Amino acid sequence: MTFTAAEKASITAIWSKVAGREGEIGAEALDRLFLSYPQTKTYFSHFDLRQGSKDLQNHGGKVVKAIGSCAQHLDELDYALSSLSELHARKLRVDPGNFRVTLAAHFPILFTAEAQAAWDKFLSAVSSILVSKYR
Repeated sequence: MTFTAAEKASITAIWSKVAGREGEIGAEALDRLFLSYPQTKTYFSHFDLRQGSKDLQNHGGKVVKAIGSCAQHLDELDYALSSLSELHARKLRVDPGNFRVTLAAHFPILFTAEAQAAWDKFLSAVSSILVSKYR
């Protein structure tokens, strides 16, 4: 998937605000995932699933850092996701959640309609690469 210069700018601008807050934002995104899809909690039975727990911050931070790596390598998403897609496909078999709502809540001014469209496209590309290993 290719991104326009405007899409890349939107993704990069929001990512620059996320950087350094990966654990906080990741934990919040996981909380939203568990509220929307409670069955996903079974993948995390060994975690403390209380809101904002260290387990959620650590794991959520790892996920958000992986997304950040992709945001910094928009022209090489397959490469940026190679090890993560193997892990998800072979071991976890979990489709990644949608971080859009969390980003919009934290960065409402930056999260314009154009930015939302760019992030939707970006996260769809990330999901597509990760789930392609499932087939």
